[in-house]
Amino acid sequence: MKHLLSINDLSYEDAVSILDTAQELARVSDGPMKKLPTLRGRTIVNLFYEDSTRTRISFEAAAKRLSADVINFSAKGSSVSKGESLKDTALTLQAMGADAVVIRHSASGAAKRLADSEWTAGAVVNAGDGTHEHPSQALLDSFTIRKHLAHGGRDLAGLKVAIVGDVLHSRVARSNVLLLDKLGAKVYLVAPPTLLPVGVESWPATISYDLDSVLPEVDAVMMLRIQMERMMDSFFPSAREYSRYFGLNQTRLAKLKPTAIVMHPGPMNRGLEITAESADS
Repeated sequence: MKHLLSINDLSYEDAVSILDTAQELARVSDGPMKKLPTLRGRTIVNLFYEDSTRTRISFEAAAKRLSADVINFSAKGSSVSKGESLKDTALTLQAMGADAVVIRHSASGAAKRLADSEWTAGAVVNAGDGTHEHPSQALLDSFTIRKHLAHGGRDLAGLKVAIVGDVLHSRVARSNVLLLDKLGAKVYLVAPPTLLPVGVESWPATISYDLDSVLPEVDAVMMLRIQMERMMDSFFPSAREYSRYFGLNQTRLAKLKPTAIVMHPGPMNRGLEITAESADS
């Protein structure tokens, strides 16, 4: 496998192998020697057309810990702001000798477009493309769930996970549903009808509009950010109304199993999809 564009690119064995490798590397990170020579002499480009904190820093830190040279590219302040195309930017980076490109883009399919082109000879990793997918985030989420709840198991068989909120605009939700199902977990999607995409019935997940009935059943609950920047219309009456029915507060936290974990891909809208008290508890 040269590229990572979608969770569909991974077999069950691929996914488990990546999680196993991440577990081994986590042990290295916790030790006195935090750097490995694995990617020495390689150049990794972080090509980010959208703002990012956690994802860009995570990819940069990972590459540096594997001894790679890292080039960080941000669309703001670059020739992209003057109208330069993805093709011309990619060709420039290829001329610099990029061995891999980590791309985040506002357009769904941008990562595949780059991978299928001849603009770069290196590997392409999708760090989020529009509302399509975010496979690296899903792998991180499954790694976290496995670490806390799998009790030594290599997959997530038998676990139940609720994904709550703005599924319509969430690339994180799409990748997570695919990967959690691939690893054997049962997935619940909880959202108002207006925040569920057309065709969601065909996804490998159970749909619910009642958060309170789902919470006692699940082992992990993942709260999604309400993506106001992608909303051209009103998808719910008010923030207060949304929080009343789909927000995670202290009362709802008490309905979870004692061993359940709460997750959020960030950044959080405190007071909307999750209260500050719940986020900090």
